[in-house]
Amino acid sequence: MTTSDRTDAALSYDIHIAREAAPAIESWLEYQRRYLRTPGVQAAIRVGDELVLSTALGHSDEVAGTPLRTDHLFRIASHSKTFTATSILQLAEQGKVRLDDPIDAHVPELTGSALAPVTVRELLGHQAGVIRDGVDKDYWQLMDPFPDRDALIELCRSAGQVFERNEYFKYTNIGYSLLGLVIESASGSSYGDYVAANIVDRLGLTNTGAEWERARAGEYAGGHTGLLDGNDVRELIPHVDTRAMAAATGFYSTAEDLAVYGAAHFFGADQLIGDASKRMLQRDESLVNANGREIGRYGLGMDIVTIGGRRLVGHSGGYPGHITRTFIDPTEQVVVSVLTNCIGGPAGALATGVVKLLNLAAEPPAGTQVPSDIDARRFCGDFANLMGVISIALLGGRLVAFFPAAPDPVDSYEELQVVDENTLAVVPSAGFGSIGEKVEFTWSDDEAGRPSLVRYGGSSRWPVDAFRARRTAQIAGAVVGAAVGGRDE
Repeated sequence: MTTSDRTDAALSYDIHIAREAAPAIESWLEYQRRYLRTPGVQAAIRVGDELVLSTALGHSDEVAGTPLRTDHLFRIASHSKTFTATSILQLAEQGKVRLDDPIDAHVPELTGSALAPVTVRELLGHQAGVIRDGVDKDYWQLMDPFPDRDALIELCRSAGQVFERNEYFKYTNIGYSLLGLVIESASGSSYGDYVAANIVDRLGLTNTGAEWERARAGEYAGGHTGLLDGNDVRELIPHVDTRAMAAATGFYSTAEDLAVYGAAHFFGADQLIGDASKRMLQRDESLVNANGREIGRYGLGMDIVTIGGRRLVGHSGGYPGHITRTFIDPTEQVVVSVLTNCIGGPAGALATGVVKLLNLAAEPPAGTQVPSDIDARRFCGDFANLMGVISIALLGGRLVAFFPAAPDPVDSYEELQVVDENTLAVVPSAGFGSIGEKVEFTWSDDEAGRPSLVRYGGSSRWPVDAFRARRTAQIAGAVVGAAVGGRDE
């Protein structure tokens, strides 16, 4: 396999390319889900106005074997901060909040406290020096209830300040909980009512809300414990209210709804806030450096990530039993959202892999496009041998091979070109793999005409189920042969 060293800065997503890539992306997500022992994965990709992929893989309840659906609700945790920041910018556009307002202008109970002069903008950008979750945050382990308003105010008055303002970037759920109180003060509505009327209902998000809803308890995806070691068995985790911390971590949603919500942050979209406000949310407010290196970037309520030369905004979320991640390309108008339902769920890695596969599909043609008279999909699939699995996928009109078990699906891949209806070849290039060698297909004689054997660079590979069925006998044959060959005569 060759290692990708391209830059994607000039690539643009095309709806036709994204549609074509969707089956390969869904197949990779399912492979990763099984390989990483993740109970369930819900994912969506939106390009412009079109939802090009919506999928639910695995289980809502792994213990009971309940299948996951695309309308199962996930707790999206810190995605809530993007809704809160958007609400603040809406109120700023209306003149009801100024970003330079001190917090005690909206939460008078904090007057006289160390946090009183902290500004709305400093809270939005995690530059206020506020304690992250409190002096006792075992509510995250469900040992105590989440703080109510009185407990939140008391915490902020007694132990809220850790650093001076703008001394360090310090991520804080408590600070965003205070922003929920700002929204209530400026709007005259409860936080939940405000975001419902001004974001959720405007976008028609029927599966999104600011807090756990007991009336919809049966619609939520089950949350699962993490794996303490490789032999651990997951257990289900109940959902709870986040109370005064809903503005920081209370929201629920689906990948499909988050794709719609993310699209409202495209430049030119006018459903929620203007482009000037979007630029405020999405620009680099903080470069987060630690131990001599940059570990992240953050705007106002959105983090900023670069993948393959693409600048993306969005957020991750971690709630007991659910780990989630959404990326938004506001210029190229793409949203990728991946939701997982276990502690330690690989949502971030999976969403990153989806973006990388889309980037690979969007690469300009390099003379390896599949001829129009060849059905390229007949070559596609996962093919296994004793050394592992290779995926052959159609991306951007080209056939590529990559290792689906790798955390980064495009870190090492090979371009394939069509020789004839039964043969591919690895495109000549420098590399450590089977560069320039043939990939020969033998087809099954069933109606589907799927590959039954692939000779990839001289090595036999079979569809995964076929190899699984033959692996034991194949190994046993090698052992017998070794014993016979090694016997003294």
